Amino acid sequence: MFDVLLSVAIAFTITFLAIPAIINVAEMKKLFDMPDERKIHHSPITPLGGLGIFAGFIFGCLLTVHFNQTVDLQYFIAAAMVIFFLGLKDDILVISPVKKFIGQVLAAFIIIYYGQIQIRSMHGFLGIYQLPEMFSLLLTYFAVIVVINSFNLIDGVDGLAGSLGLLSTLVFGIYFLSVNMLPYSIIAFSLAGSLLAFLIFNFQPAKIFMGDTGSLLVGTINAILVIKFINVANTPDVAYPIPSSPAIGFTILMIPLLDTLRVFSIRILHRRSPFSPDRNHIHHLLLDKGFSHMSITFILVAINTAAIVLVYLLRSLDVTLLILSDVAVFFVVIALVYYLRPAPRLFVARNVIKETGELKKASKLASLVNDSLLEQKN
Repeated sequence: MFDVLLSVAIAFTITFLAIPAIINVAEMKKLFDMPDERKIHHSPITPLGGLGIFAGFIFGCLLTVHFNQTVDLQYFIAAAMVIFFLGLKDDILVISPVKKFIGQVLAAFIIIYYGQIQIRSMHGFLGIYQLPEMFSLLLTYFAVIVVINSFNLIDGVDGLAGSLGLLSTLVFGIYFLSVNMLPYSIIAFSLAGSLLAFLIFNFQPAKIFMGDTGSLLVGTINAILVIKFINVANTPDVAYPIPSSPAIGFTILMIPLLDTLRVFSIRILHRRSPFSPDRNHIHHLLLDKGFSHMSITFILVAINTAAIVLVYLLRSLDVTLLILSDVAVFFVVIALVYYLRPAPRLFVARNVIKETGELKKASKLASLVNDSLLEQKN
């Protein structure tokens, strides 16, 4: 228990101290994420928060984990290093989706082949249990890459990806601690400590973004934790067995997973690359309805938390029923968002002044949101 608390303290402290320094360096070197027609923010903000998250996470793990208790951790850290450099290069130079995908496959290979993280059974989902080896490998690669990208794609408004990552790592960390799997608990709590410190600077108005460096790291660690959780919790001789562990694991990552799969499906149906940018994510839909960044984060985290509690209470039910219920609840939320009326926009009539100083008879209707821009143009 002491090691877990120490890992949280170390990770939180290092990230908390690193973020202001990263912001200062980014300002000096002009390392900003510039606003454009697709971006939600309206001022240059550095996307290098993942540097601080990674530093806190790595030190929290390395200084508290006893490597003689698990040989897997070194491979997980190696995969995290691959993802770290991949995300850092994308944040600074921008790389193509193909190169990013290759890097993710390499990280997945390290996790699966060396770390022995693999989905070998569906545990009764759709009536399927043990999987053939080849199908098991393909499914595991698919699951790891989807989870990695899900946190990358949900990172669209201030505080959302960090809050969902904090929720998932806390839940996984508590379970692994309860079954005395300290190395995995430390991995989860180290990332939770780093994300908690990062969120202090990331809530609206954000001073820094986690960028691909942070979001891909959060996705990678959650991919490891969720597969390990499903495999361990379904073992009868574990200290706290959960027969419906696939449903609970799926529910813990419900919002980022289902939103990513939904958006990927829409893009593929429109004959576009699943990695092509758009504004179809659930947080974009809520933004268009007039919700603030903080409101969106609170709503989605609250829905995810309520779903976790409900599925846990109903854990004795069939796995397929529970997972399909998650999917149904998510799409009911999407339907409600679509049917919400957009927030009313306020307009003000502005007289347009000629260069001679005389007033025109006509006046312009300008949105209050863009009023400052209109003043600059006039």
